[in-house]
Amino acid sequence: MNAEQPDALPETPDGVHVIAESQDGPDKGTRKRPRPGERRIQILQALAAMLEQPGAERITTAALAARLEVSEAALYRHFASKAQMFEGLIDFIEQSVMGLVHQLDEREPDPRIRCRKLVAVLLQFGEKNPGMARVMVGDALVHENERLQQRMNLFFDKIESTLRQHLREVAVLGGTQTPTVDAQADASVITAFCVGRLQRFARSGFRRSPCESLEHSLALLLPGDRL
Repeated sequence: MNAEQPDALPETPDGVHVIAESQDGPDKGTRKRPRPGERRIQILQALAAMLEQPGAERITTAALAARLEVSEAALYRHFASKAQMFEGLIDFIEQSVMGLVHQLDEREPDPRIRCRKLVAVLLQFGEKNPGMARVMVGDALVHENERLQQRMNLFFDKIESTLRQHLREVAVLGGTQTPTVDAQADASVITAFCVGRLQRFARSGFRRSPCESLEHSLALLLPGDRL
């Protein structure tokens, strides 16, 4: 197979999902009654927006309610707890990223290119959703319910498992004698790279892009001569 590296990253499937607060803000001007389910989305959008503030301290339900100009009781009509609000953000992360990953599995026959695109999708999602990036690396989950961090750990386990499957295909095509062992080691390194890039992005106050020099990094992690 051709071992040349592409000059640029392959395009990701159908774009990266973004959760963002409306430009008009919460309930500006004439107050209208939200449609069913709309208030839940507004609460999650507001929470994500508050997490985008560099150096933001632990977010309280009182601060969240104030941002939305509603009472705390109004929040609890839609979510049983703050942990459940964070679970809503994690649901969005999982559905968005894994949905794009499944598109890659269906559309891209080259396992090495699937790996490259998976990394790009994951890091681009974090860059476009800075508040979510803080959730993904656990910065926003400190002092929150332990099960939230466990869910994010499971998410990255799924990412690593998907990479491992693709990399085993790469190893088999490359004729290695230990495809499973090689794939497991490579998947672990690539996943750690992704987590590290997202952590640097969050802890730099969103100044250091997780996609910085990504083509060069992927050429090191997934060299073309494996196929």
